[in-house]
Amino acid sequence: MSDVRAAITAIGAWVPDYVLTNKELESMVDTTDEWIRTRTGVVERRILRDKDKATSEIGVQSVNRLLEKRGMKAEEIELLLCATTTPDMVFPATANIICDRVGAKNAFGYDVSAACSGFLYTLATAAKFIESGKYKKVVVVGADKMSSILNYEDRATCIIFGDGGGAVLLEPSTEGNGIMDEILRSDGSGCEFLHQKAGGSLMPASLETVRNELHYVYQEGKTVFKFAVKNMADVSEEIMNRNNLTADDIAWLVPHQANKRIIDATASRMGLGDEKVMLNIQRYGNTTNGTLPLCLSDWEPRLKKGDNIILAAFGGGFTWGAVYLKWAYDS
Repeated sequence: MSDVRAAITAIGAWVPDYVLTNKELESMVDTTDEWIRTRTGVVERRILRDKDKATSEIGVQSVNRLLEKRGMKAEEIELLLCATTTPDMVFPATANIICDRVGAKNAFGYDVSAACSGFLYTLATAAKFIESGKYKKVVVVGADKMSSILNYEDRATCIIFGDGGGAVLLEPSTEGNGIMDEILRSDGSGCEFLHQKAGGSLMPASLETVRNELHYVYQEGKTVFKFAVKNMADVSEEIMNRNNLTADDIAWLVPHQANKRIIDATASRMGLGDEKVMLNIQRYGNTTNGTLPLCLSDWEPRLKKGDNIILAAFGGGFTWGAVYLKWAYDS
């Protein structure tokens, strides 16, 4: 089974209709369109405003689009993994809710939580199920409703994030395409700089935690930026070196859409020009686990079989990593 690799064979993605622009944010928090664009690159982001809809809605819409593209039935899915920071509930897993709603009644599933690196972690995990030879159709969802944990009076966080996500189908390939390598890292000492204080077993929800606004994202921007620039760039360069890849060999960098300056620093370290970097932060902001599949979906028409692609991410925790894959099909 050593020649079997897990290849992406279909993509589906979805974002809500409502567009929250920088101009609208100017009326909500002390900021300006110029300030946001200069520091983050974000122009607008999508928000799931329906109170009765959660992260699973993003996953369901994405998986249904994936199934339609691939021409397959939900019953064919054997495993569905969901990377998310904003699960519908503490339990059951959002993956299970998605399976039920799309009709994947023959699949088992679970969630993976690794902040903004979650989609990479989950992709690498799912690949092992394919490489084992036991599973043939595995779906990886990356989705978040970040607006549910944002304080729209905190300009350090509310300007950055949006809602959205996507899903990819992994199937076995013996053609030399698929996921070739991954490097995944974490450092729990970064917890104090980017986290959500309340809602877990350490600080369960209470009247006091709600009053003190402890259920929102907390970020110390300067420290996070410093760690992200170094580690995302380091791991992207490392995976290139480990696989004897030069900038000329790389067709695309798919970076986590956290901040344009972080993306630029990573591309520079890899020796890549802007023409090889997927960038849609200006349209969606940081959708956390949704950024990488959204990029792949937006650029799918331009991807060619055999393209060398590097996916890279950095997230709270801290977590970070890079995945090297060869694209498996012509769109």
